[in-house]
Amino acid sequence: MDVGEEIYEIVKKIFPINRSITGGGVRETLQILHEYLPELKVYEVPTGTRVFDWTVPQEWNCEEAYIEDEEHNRILDFQTNNLSIVNYSIPIDKWVTLAELKELIYTQPDQPELIPYVTSYYNRRYGFCMSENQKSELKEGNYHIVINSSLKDGSLSYGEYVIKGECKEEIFISTYICHPSMANDNCSGIAVAVKLAELLGKQQNRYTYRFIFVPETIGAITYLSRHLEYMQKHVIAGFNLSCVGDNLSYSYVPTRKGGTLADRVIDNILTYHTSGYTRYSYLDRGSDERQYNAPGIDLPVCCFCRSKFHVFPEYHTSADNLTFVSKEGLQGSFDILRMCFAVIEMNDLYVCTTLCEPQLGKRNLYPKVGQKGTYQSIKWYQDFLAYADGDNDLIDIGNHLRVSAYLLIDVVRVLLENKLIKVKDGKKGSF
Repeated sequence: MDVGEEIYEIVKKIFPINRSITGGGVRETLQILHEYLPELKVYEVPTGTRVFDWTVPQEWNCEEAYIEDEEHNRILDFQTNNLSIVNYSIPIDKWVTLAELKELIYTQPDQPELIPYVTSYYNRRYGFCMSENQKSELKEGNYHIVINSSLKDGSLSYGEYVIKGECKEEIFISTYICHPSMANDNCSGIAVAVKLAELLGKQQNRYTYRFIFVPETIGAITYLSRHLEYMQKHVIAGFNLSCVGDNLSYSYVPTRKGGTLADRVIDNILTYHTSGYTRYSYLDRGSDERQYNAPGIDLPVCCFCRSKFHVFPEYHTSADNLTFVSKEGLQGSFDILRMCFAVIEMNDLYVCTTLCEPQLGKRNLYPKVGQKGTYQSIKWYQDFLAYADGDNDLIDIGNHLRVSAYLLIDVVRVLLENKLIKVKDGKKGSF
């Protein structure tokens, strides 16, 4: 089984779970992730905890919800599709007329065959979601509406997985675990993060890698309220993973200030390892990069996607299902991020150790016979050395050479082994 297929299997496993910003669905999801990452730590933050300008809300859980007609035929059932109710609906059990029922139903009129995903986290209300087609076919009569849910003091749950490196400087990876059954948004981000953590946990790393699995917005704010000072001192690059499972184009939302290590490496890798991608403006933000880049927070965290949230037609509807994501799409996102991390690990300021070009021949790096057509094998060595002036890091040199910095990693290793370059004054690449 290849990595893409393994990631897809995780998506399939967590897809059916009814998740929200709090509750049993989040805990169930984290318990499944613990099977893959045994050292994943789960934290609970009590209802009522102040987290900057926010307060952790009451915990929401839903056991069942349905609408039935006068003959007790269920025309909608939460057990069939957990998008069928407004997420965070308060409990209700009563009979209503058709006119009253229609006031409680949310549809997506421009996509009449789909069920929308609707939430009401911080306003106490209830409602149902169905396709516009189904709503238009409802007949006159009375309907029994039931939502067996609870809103009680409890806690907000999140997961954290830390892979310690040789230094305390960190690469931060965040993804959100609050959405119910939508595959791209964001079962894909969860599953890709798990396999990346597995990979990094098996190798020796220069940097520490911190993965967090949080409810979107309130979870990121909660996490920052607990760790901000440490993160500002140690995080050198970060990636928020959102909607990374479809088979369409890649995209990313840059950091608010731009030009960070995260921006530079993702831009280089996407430029040279894809057939094209979209670099959005920070004004197009919408996921937890909003919190990580907020004034006063100012962490170097960009958002990596395939089709960006709000853009693809399946977004926040029942069409974001297991057929919309693919093992190839998931594999592609995994590979892009894997290459980004590999480049970051090697991203130093490099400087030549010789004046003029070094003699590559005596180091067996030059063809024994110089003839037209024999020089391409050494061109990357020569070109890398041409820009190894102590002002350019690995990403800079890749951009100068118009190649992926990832493809230059072996060049760096050969040049270091032959003592033809060194890290300038022990300094890392520009952040």
